[in-house]
Amino acid sequence: MTMKNIIKRAVWVVVLLAVTLLASCNDENYLKFDLSQTGIYFTKDTLNYSFSVTPVEIKTHTYNIPVKIMGGVSKTKRPLGYYIDSDSTTAEENVHFSIGEACVLPDSIMGYIPVTIYRDKLEGSHSTGYTQYKLCVRLVQNDHFTPTLDSLHQVRVFRFDNSVNQPEWYNAHGEKVWQKKYLGEWHPLKFIKMVEYFHAVKDIQPETYKAMVKLYGENLEHIEFGDPYQYRTVFIKYIYTPMYNYFNDPANRDYILSEFPDFPFDFPDPKSV
Repeated sequence: MTMKNIIKRAVWVVVLLAVTLLASCNDENYLKFDLSQTGIYFTKDTLNYSFSVTPVEIKTHTYNIPVKIMGGVSKTKRPLGYYIDSDSTTAEENVHFSIGEACVLPDSIMGYIPVTIYRDKLEGSHSTGYTQYKLCVRLVQNDHFTPTLDSLHQVRVFRFDNSVNQPEWYNAHGEKVWQKKYLGEWHPLKFIKMVEYFHAVKDIQPETYKAMVKLYGENLEHIEFGDPYQYRTVFIKYIYTPMYNYFNDPANRDYILSEFPDFPFDFPDPKSV
């Protein structure tokens, strides 16, 4: 046998040993995975919510902070352990938020910590600035689950507010614009109602709505030059006119002022624009 053949055989022996060792390690790890183990961890790094353009009549929102388990599922709902890190939390429980039943669902590896936010308790306005609140939650061991990650990754910060910011509409010079000709002065309530009536077009002209969403975004994020000229007729009929009627209806005035004391009531009549 030549030296070349000896080297080839030696290499093959090493490769076979390595493959066998790797397979045995994998088998061993697989055998060590016990379905009765119930590790738990967060599945999202970034947790944010803003009421933003949600209709003003909606006063609460429940945000489910998602978790996942490593181990077997159960036929019953199982509570998970957590606590609020008060040192890193700026929101006040039962004032700005409350937490419901935190659990892992039956026959599932998924669970959640449900946080209900109270819109009317969130401070700030477009003129004074919006307050962003923080809720810091840490997973802890209980009778059912044990956090699987290191201490740093067992914590998540949920940030929330009631901000309504002027949309990112720009003119040809890259300057932010708001079409006063059709909308009057900028105010958050106008944009909230604009998006609300835009969504209502879905039930009136579904195909047109689908095309507009593709062009402008689901919440009108991408209106070029701030002017939806491609569908201006649709906007005047189904969005601007209902907005004008809403803002000029005396029955709505007290409610509008109770929610937005600085509302200007200057929405132009679409028929005269």
